[in-house]
Amino acid sequence: MADIPNSIASYRALALQVTCHAVNQASDRHAVQEIIHHTINRLAQQIAASIAFIGFDCRLIVLPEYFLTGFPMGEPLAVWGEKACIEMHGAEYEALSKIAQKHQIFLAGNAYELDPNFPGLYFQTCFVIDPAGAIVLRYRRLNSLFAPTPHDVWDKYLDCYGLEGVFPVAKTAIGNLAALASEEILYPEVARCLAMRGAEIFLHSTSEIYSKNLTPKDAAKISRAVENMAYVVSANTAGLANSSIPSASVDGGSKIVDYRGIVLAETGAGESMAAFAEIDLTALRRDRRRPGLNNLLSRQRFELYAQSYSQSQFYPANTMLNQECDRQHFIQTQQQTIERLSQLGVI
Repeated sequence: MADIPNSIASYRALALQVTCHAVNQASDRHAVQEIIHHTINRLAQQIAASIAFIGFDCRLIVLPEYFLTGFPMGEPLAVWGEKACIEMHGAEYEALSKIAQKHQIFLAGNAYELDPNFPGLYFQTCFVIDPAGAIVLRYRRLNSLFAPTPHDVWDKYLDCYGLEGVFPVAKTAIGNLAALASEEILYPEVARCLAMRGAEIFLHSTSEIYSKNLTPKDAAKISRAVENMAYVVSANTAGLANSSIPSASVDGGSKIVDYRGIVLAETGAGESMAAFAEIDLTALRRDRRRPGLNNLLSRQRFELYAQSYSQSQFYPANTMLNQECDRQHFIQTQQQTIERLSQLGVI
């Protein structure tokens, strides 16, 4: 691996667990922007205080899923896009970039974002801002039951961004960063495609049910870490305010898992900066170069599986290309997929 100038082999990362203030009840875009502005100002204070407590070697902070707005609650696609989605180079990114610059951190998060290449649609976007204030990674969620994804406009998306734009990995001074959005932690193929491109740290912005029992997503966090020999920094929400959903439904359990599957830090419910831990790139890279049974990454035989994937079609691509769709489109497409798989005898 080529050396990155000013590389940092060891530092602390934080999965910052904060409350998400939903904008669904806001009357218009101006009211939404007021809520977002307040959220970012509060985040600036929380990040500054967290770094002061953790130490100034905290170089990576991951924020929860859709931390600026919450998620749509039945709003038509066009309404949510107009009301709550941010621009690719909008004021929200500028404000977050100032926080990253001030504290010399890599700041990661997740937001609903418009793309001028795809009018009438939006994407759920994971981003990373570097200490210079530049967006060095932009990943669009690929699997969603309730929102447009690049797969829904697959041919055009590839024309615009190419396959590397679908599976981006940012090679930075603090390691090779990649993003997973929410339930995509349950999709091993996404993490594997990122690992193929050198990902060392998965930045997992999520808003999920927290339980003392082992949940599927928590099991998956350990699995993705072990099978890819990579860190997982998973930031959950500390509840969802201003929503008809009970606020504590998605509250707690932010954690950092190392490349051996060991949970290094985890927090309970409520707003918290307790999920912080050391990222040791030297140790990770040493293990990735060590022969033996535990080096799972070097033992992958992708040719075994390639033909099975290429011959199979489950959920279809391009279903939103060149046509307007309402929210029923997603569940209807899933129902059609289930029926087809049943007819084929797959399920």
